[in-house]
Amino acid sequence: MKTDTRTFYEAAVERAALRIACGLDEALDLEALAKEAALSPFHFHRVFRGMLGETPLEMHRRLRLERAAHRLLRSDASVTTIAFDAGYETHEAFTRTFRRAYGASPTGFRQTGGTGEGAPACVGPSPFELPALSGIHFSTSISNLTIRFVQGGTLMNVTVENMPELRVATVPHVGPYPRISEAFAKLGALAGPGGLLAYPEVAMIAIYYDDPESTPVDQLSSDAGLTVAEGTTLPVGLAEKRLPKGRYARTTHLGSYATLADTWARFMGEWLPKSGHRVGQGSPYEVYRNNPTNAEPQDLRTDLYLPIA
Repeated sequence: MKTDTRTFYEAAVERAALRIACGLDEALDLEALAKEAALSPFHFHRVFRGMLGETPLEMHRRLRLERAAHRLLRSDASVTTIAFDAGYETHEAFTRTFRRAYGASPTGFRQTGGTGEGAPACVGPSPFELPALSGIHFSTSISNLTIRFVQGGTLMNVTVENMPELRVATVPHVGPYPRISEAFAKLGALAGPGGLLAYPEVAMIAIYYDDPESTPVDQLSSDAGLTVAEGTTLPVGLAEKRLPKGRYARTTHLGSYATLADTWARFMGEWLPKSGHRVGQGSPYEVYRNNPTNAEPQDLRTDLYLPIA
């Protein structure tokens, strides 16, 4: 069963990567890629990143940049034309990005044959290739495309648990996910006077609904939440959400909230495909077992819950 599940996710991600590599002249349709993989955009983004080391959008941009570098060396097209073909609206924006990636301006890269401005002419056969864990690079022939799936170092400690339904008092947050702390501040201001923080079993929860790649950052939707007992009256200003009961995979992230996305990527891109499980219905969520007011960043403990079919 585990082999079949691994094959399912590998095949889905491989199809998506091939579509990206073959469609560099097209706008990236993340919802279409996710639908073809039989996953929600939110889950697809994390599975793809965990298995290949970069998001679909990052791969699309990198391959376009590699193609631009290839054309600088192998064609007479103007830098401006190459920049537009790579998806940049201005010559200046393309030059800034190109210099960060290759250590040389597009013109300098072309003049030195890809060895860098002032560097000796002794480079490998593909100076336009940028670092990529997946091994996927721009090629004029799709038959040359190779894919390496990221292999994790240490094993993740994951348990599958039957979770009860959770009643959650929430404050909605719309905007960048790292700024959900603003909603938690509002939640605390309402829950404290309302007596909701007095219960020892209370848990702070964040629920995320949108994929950061396919949703504009100012439209990302999430909830800052607090578990509450049945029958408890919610203060004005707090909404009620229900997290359904069912089977959830749980792993624990230790450390700064800034690296939570990396743990999610490993959880869904490394553990999930090998586990024999598939993603179930419902929203993934995070439970904060402590917080920056009573723990140092390296000691923060966050449990990640993923619904399992």
